[in-house]
Amino acid sequence: MDCTPPIDYRLLVDNLTTAILLVDQELNIFYLNSACEALFDISLLRAKGLNATHFLQSPNDSFDTLNALQETLEKGQAYTRREALIYINHKDMYVDYSVSLLQNWLLIELNPIERMRKISKEESLTQQHQVTRQLIRGVAHEIKNPLGGIRGATQLLARNLDAEYQEFTDIIISEVDRLRKLADNMLGSRQLPSYQNMNIHEPLERVHSLIINQTKNKITVIRDYDLSLPEIQADRDQLIQVFLNISVNAVQAMLEHSDFFTHHKPKLTLKTRIQRLVTINGTLHRSAIRIDIQDNGIGIPEEMLESIFYPLVTSRAKGTGLGLSIAQNIMHQHNGMIACQSVPKKTIFSLYLPWE
Repeated sequence: MDCTPPIDYRLLVDNLTTAILLVDQELNIFYLNSACEALFDISLLRAKGLNATHFLQSPNDSFDTLNALQETLEKGQAYTRREALIYINHKDMYVDYSVSLLQNWLLIELNPIERMRKISKEESLTQQHQVTRQLIRGVAHEIKNPLGGIRGATQLLARNLDAEYQEFTDIIISEVDRLRKLADNMLGSRQLPSYQNMNIHEPLERVHSLIINQTKNKITVIRDYDLSLPEIQADRDQLIQVFLNISVNAVQAMLEHSDFFTHHKPKLTLKTRIQRLVTINGTLHRSAIRIDIQDNGIGIPEEMLESIFYPLVTSRAKGTGLGLSIAQNIMHQHNGMIACQSVPKKTIFSLYLPWE
């Protein structure tokens, strides 16, 4: 059998953006182009001779990749898979790929769609968040109107009651005021950002000082700053509120679950970096400033990760569920966004502010 590839393909495929994979009859990798090296994060030298199913078969995918590849070799029947799971660097990735027979070789073309899926998911979540926020704002408005009447009527009633009943009218007024404050928080600020040139580390340092004073060394706070970051146009006070809302949530969650830290100390990390080629709210930016606020607490339940930015959604026993919603709204006003990933001992809120 002639084991030489049928054509001189290198000059053509090495400059393609489509990932190209060529495997032999044993399903071992013979060649992959530059795009495929980048996708698999492995060089041709290291990949050559490895079985292709090592990359194309995910443990979380029920599709029988091995059988499908062998059937193409035997019958010559090409096939295409949409939104297929492949396994790269110990994690799943979505791709579209097609397999065809080229003499005695299998030619596999892969197009990663992870970025497009992520953009689509972010756009959907953003739309849902906006609709939910409008609904909450409407409800808050309806709540505030009767509360004013209840408070006024209670004050009038208190003037005509004996002193022994004063305690009860005070309770009513106190609870009405608490509900009005909650409604105001649900409505959020209508004030537009007051933009000015600023260094992103200024509000972070302010939050760092507040957290240190609040926790009294119960939590280790680490600063990991990229001091070369450029200045940006932003509202300093609003960014302080964003960073503080997220940091205080993390601190309070760690303090509420102090039993989780039997063998390690609670830790909060503030980190800044430049993020290249990031899509924010459907727009691709050449670069953005990324601020990571990370804690090593118990984590956020997986089923709540997609809804934590909705108003009144919280995983904390004493939380109101408004802090993250307000923070996300402020970031949207700055044309930025907040993303979250969480597992036990590692929860990261990543905040993106466009720079270019």
